[in-house]
Amino acid sequence: MRLVHLDLKGAAPRVSYLEQVFPLLSQLGANGVLMEYEDMFPFKGELEILRSPYAYSEEDIERIQQLAEQHKLEVVPLVQTFGHVEFILKHEKYQHLREVERFPNSFNPHVPDTLALLKSILSQVVEKHRRSTWIHIGADEVFHLGEGMDSKNWMSHNKGDVGTMYLKHIKEVLGFLTAQYWGLRVLMWDDMLRKISVGALRGEGTALALLAPVPGSSAPAHPGRHRAQRQQEPTPCPVGMRVSGKHEEPEALLLLAPTCPGCSPCRGWLSPPCRYDHYSVLCELLPVSIPSLAICLQTLVNGGFTEEAKKKVLDVLGLENVQLEQSTCEGRGAFPGVEIYHMVEQVNGHLKESILKALEEESAIKGWFSPYHRKHQFGNPRNMESFGSKVLKLHEDWESFVRDLRAQLERIYFPDTVEEWLEENVNPYLDQLRDLVWDYR
Repeated sequence: MRLVHLDLKGAAPRVSYLEQVFPLLSQLGANGVLMEYEDMFPFKGELEILRSPYAYSEEDIERIQQLAEQHKLEVVPLVQTFGHVEFILKHEKYQHLREVERFPNSFNPHVPDTLALLKSILSQVVEKHRRSTWIHIGADEVFHLGEGMDSKNWMSHNKGDVGTMYLKHIKEVLGFLTAQYWGLRVLMWDDMLRKISVGALRGEGTALALLAPVPGSSAPAHPGRHRAQRQQEPTPCPVGMRVSGKHEEPEALLLLAPTCPGCSPCRGWLSPPCRYDHYSVLCELLPVSIPSLAICLQTLVNGGFTEEAKKKVLDVLGLENVQLEQSTCEGRGAFPGVEIYHMVEQVNGHLKESILKALEEESAIKGWFSPYHRKHQFGNPRNMESFGSKVLKLHEDWESFVRDLRAQLERIYFPDTVEEWLEENVNPYLDQLRDLVWDYR
């Protein structure tokens, strides 16, 4: 399986964009999509509080699966069941389920309501994905586990540790899934498992037999050492690497995938950017990441970023060349969202620089239109006119550009994403220019 992880807690695209992206993923070598819906899922009943105002509809979920099927992509839903549950625990209704009262990151596994809630969430998601043969239960980065009073009491009374407590909760989740949905296979991230002794894991062998761990981080700093460790572990050998707008070291994917005697076929996952958690800023937008994603997929397919892999990437994306060392693409491109790709390049490369240059290097502004002049609203028109036309033209050009960028973003994203991305990446600089123009006028 070569899965593309669509982490929808940040910049979830409209289904109309997925209609363009899914055939591209298939063409580049993916055969599955890992759908981490979070608050984009159309939860019903008591769970409706978890829905984003822009959540997909039930018809959207069905359409996503039809698109995947049409392009030979298996849909694997991902439901976080331990950590990364801020989208649940931020609500007052569920605050009593936090491991540590102050933090909304992780579930308290000792409160019966936790498992009851998870059963409801998993049931609603699985029922809408009856074609899927896999589900991913997340379970990575369970921050503060063991720090709550319930956990401390459990460990003292059961002579246990954080690892055994973690496995106890995972077994309960697995027990529900295997009993309720016969034949459904389970994936989870492996970072928490790495902290548990081999003996403890072996002791749970039967309970964990249906589980396939997947590395949940980028290639390690010492891939050779990681490779040696993996060859000794009696688990599958999945591949994992997050991708971004940068195109660096796609071969790092392969360092995580040695050939191990007795291991099941390697599973790969590639993760277009999202948020690192429900409260963090947005990472790179999906259209900006497509060249990097294409390179990584073809690296997996070809066993390296070979000339054949490079040619495939260029042909599919309509590019003239890619320079991995410089993280650049040459040519206009012909992939979904390519307009945003180039416009984000303009924002990253020129917006801040051009505005700061105008505000800080123009001597007439520094000498005759300083913050003091602007605050008290006085100045010499002769000196102001010396920079006015240049500043007004710069302002007009960037406002026109941003209007076009907003229109392109709105074709792919919901209003909340558009506003957030512009607030984070454009307005901190453009607002300075807007304020200057306002004062000048």
